Amino acid sequence: MADYEEIENEQQMDCALDLMRRLPPQNVEENLVTLLEILPEMTEDLLSSIDQPLKIRQDSKSGKEYLVCDYNRDGDSYRSPWSNEYDPPLADGSVPSDRLRKLELAANEAFDTYKELYYEGGVSSVYLWDMDDAFAGVVLIKKVNDGTVRSKGSWDSIHVVEVLEKGRQARYKLTSTVMLYTVASAAKGDRLNEINLSGSLTRQDERDLPAEDSGAHIVNIGRMVEDMEFKMRNSLQEVYFGKTHDIVNGLRSAADLGEARNRERLQRDLFGQLKSRNE
Repeated sequence: MADYEEIENEQQMDCALDLMRRLPPQNVEENLVTLLEILPEMTEDLLSSIDQPLKIRQDSKSGKEYLVCDYNRDGDSYRSPWSNEYDPPLADGSVPSDRLRKLELAANEAFDTYKELYYEGGVSSVYLWDMDDAFAGVVLIKKVNDGTVRSKGSWDSIHVVEVLEKGRQARYKLTSTVMLYTVASAAKGDRLNEINLSGSLTRQDERDLPAEDSGAHIVNIGRMVEDMEFKMRNSLQEVYFGKTHDIVNGLRSAADLGEARNRERLQRDLFGQLKSRNE
């Protein structure tokens, strides 16, 4: 009986995660609340497994903005990467060790520069925490287009990395999730003619890299995040924009069909001639 219940719970979890992957990222909070009402017994598992759009807060001491998520939450409070304090204040909140805190500050400075280079704005945050014989962290990046023109959208990157140090080497396990949504309309506020493209993508990577000192971790993690974001951006562009372009062209050609057929015939003839020469 216990085995049957365990299998049923796993199936429910798989179905819930599969459903959430197919729903628009900008509505994930509303959909998650509905899902929790249906499956209240799986609240903890669902909250820890489903990535939600990042939220922005401001550090009251430094005045800098930072991102909040489950990785910097303790109870109902969130830790700022700049002051290392919780808001609302929490006396016994978990914080990284002194060594890891120094690395966390350096990583935040590095990724603050990274997001200016690649995003030309937005907000980034890095959080690190201690583990047995290792440490882990998360790199968060959010860029929002607020719709001041005829389009609006949001990009949320969540990069979770686990670092296992082995002498002068380290093994890095990276799990990256990107949530993207874009809305374009003929005129600002024109909801009748909106085009909505949204989705999410998750990828993993694992590498063994040299790490002679703590600073090398920032370089290695930065390079992995940079490579992963480049690949995921290209995948999103191909899947969500390239496929949409192909579907529209399949429904209604932008050029004369006779001209398109002549071009295809010419391509086939050229291919046939090249093939016969090679033979």
